[in-house]
Amino acid sequence: MKSILRFIRSVFILGILAGMLIINLSVSPAQAVIRHLEEESEQTVYQSEIYKSRQLLQDQQGGSWQAIAFERILPDRQDSIYLRLVAFPGTANIDHSKPLIITNRMSKTLTAVDVSQDMFMDDTEMAPDLGEYDLQPILMQLESAIPLQLILSTLDQQEIVLNVSPVVVEEWRSLIVQK
Repeated sequence: MKSILRFIRSVFILGILAGMLIINLSVSPAQAVIRHLEEESEQTVYQSEIYKSRQLLQDQQGGSWQAIAFERILPDRQDSIYLRLVAFPGTANIDHSKPLIITNRMSKTLTAVDVSQDMFMDDTEMAPDLGEYDLQPILMQLESAIPLQLILSTLDQQEIVLNVSPVVVEEWRSLIVQK
């Protein structure tokens, strides 16, 4: 009887290990897709879809945010790398008078200027759950081996915290090399 129970336990453990192996092999690694767009004459955008096909970042309440890092080349040739953060409609009311705060586990803090007012070329009204930030001045200061936290200020005085993996930071930094 003990040998039968031992056999069943061994088969059960092997089944669990085989299942975990199959799950790990079926998950593909994150990849970025670099796209070249032309917004209007003489204005080019290189856009990197963060994670895999614009996957979502999670905030501390479990809300989903889309993060898009891209390079915009303007006619005067002042290139810059931007980060656009988009929440699902109605879930956030970003305070655009405050910068994006970027911290790491080593207590290093950087800020990215909110440039949301420059996001649209026409008179399109900006959604309250959409923000765009200039990463160019600080991008190379971001440690690509350390996870980051993005901290957004909101009009209701709460902060939204988004966790960013080192893989994503490396993708953002790779946009400078794409030139």
